[in-house]
Amino acid sequence: MKQQKVMVFLPAYNEEESIADVIKKIPRNFHQNVSVQILVVDDGSKDRTVKVAKEAGADYIVQHSTNRGLGAAVRTALKECLKLGADIGVMIDADNEYPAEQIPQLLEPIFKGEADYTMGSRFLGTIKGMKWHRRIGNYCFTFLQSILLRKWIYDGQSGMRAFTKQAMENAEIIHDYNYAQVVTLNLLRKGFRVKEVPINYQVRTKGESFIKFKAYMSSVLPAIIKEMIRPVTKVEVDRSAHILEQYNRNEKIS
Repeated sequence: MKQQKVMVFLPAYNEEESIADVIKKIPRNFHQNVSVQILVVDDGSKDRTVKVAKEAGADYIVQHSTNRGLGAAVRTALKECLKLGADIGVMIDADNEYPAEQIPQLLEPIFKGEADYTMGSRFLGTIKGMKWHRRIGNYCFTFLQSILLRKWIYDGQSGMRAFTKQAMENAEIIHDYNYAQVVTLNLLRKGFRVKEVPINYQVRTKGESFIKFKAYMSSVLPAIIKEMIRPVTKVEVDRSAHILEQYNRNEKIS
């Protein structure tokens, strides 16, 4: 069986206090036919993010000379994953809010042939300490995505996702500020299957979130409208490229 190369990528901006913890928690050897490497896309950090990431064990570092935005960083990461020969790309935020140790569960629907794109869902799992305005914003934007896609989604803003190679090749992120809503709308409109996986979430204790309410609203809503009115071409999706036998036999993978 062909070994699957998984590239875990972390978009990062001024995350020197938390990125090492995330990198160290990423499972490297959870399956005999899966190899895992780590890519950090530094989005113009002014602190020691790059140095800390290298010391923590990142295999590859790509740097933006200036801060371009999370959407731009994810776009760079997807392109770099393909250049590095990844079969699957896994995104996880560098702020240590998302459980890196649950990456195998995030990948399971892809390895079972059930999905082409997965999202770690905080609202299907556990969510602690999220401020009320962020929780309401999450509900509203997720509900909007559900209406537009005619498919119920629980956590459309998750910072933990996995993409098959085909999904990475076809994902279009049309603005630099953020990626979360537009990439899901884009992939599902093209015919890719999504599945949400329950995850355990904790609010960051170090660093500062880039999200500002007014900027988020003024940037994300126009991008959603733009994505929905632009034409897309359906993709003939390969449904078997990443299947692993052990997952289909329901064996426990550690």
